[in-house]
Amino acid sequence: MLPLAYDPIGPRPYPILIFSLLAFGCLVVAFRPASFTKAIELGLNKTIIRNLILCALALLVYGLIFEVLGFILATILMSFAVGLLFAGNPLKSFIFSVLISIGLYVLFDLFLDVKLPLGLLSGIIG
Repeated sequence: MLPLAYDPIGPRPYPILIFSLLAFGCLVVAFRPASFTKAIELGLNKTIIRNLILCALALLVYGLIFEVLGFILATILMSFAVGLLFAGNPLKSFIFSVLISIGLYVLFDLFLDVKLPLGLLSGIIG
């Protein structure tokens, strides 16, 4: 079996970078200074705050399971969970999660030449 060819820094920084950027974006939206724009009512209620926290937790778990499960399975789970958090139809959320996971894997692997871990699927695909 051939060893996996990772970038010199490995696959770990990708989910951490995604989580960091999304967390920063959430903080900017939630607490942006009034000098940047007119003050607006964000409509934060308990449900929205709960969903934001659950979304951040889903992204954190994504970063932790990324190497173990592999990119495709971890991305399916994370995007499905986020789809449900935003009141998506479960079947449509699952189909989208599968399609976006496979599509992103193909994009990174074939077109961008970034080798992502397959995790549990390495025996089936790789």
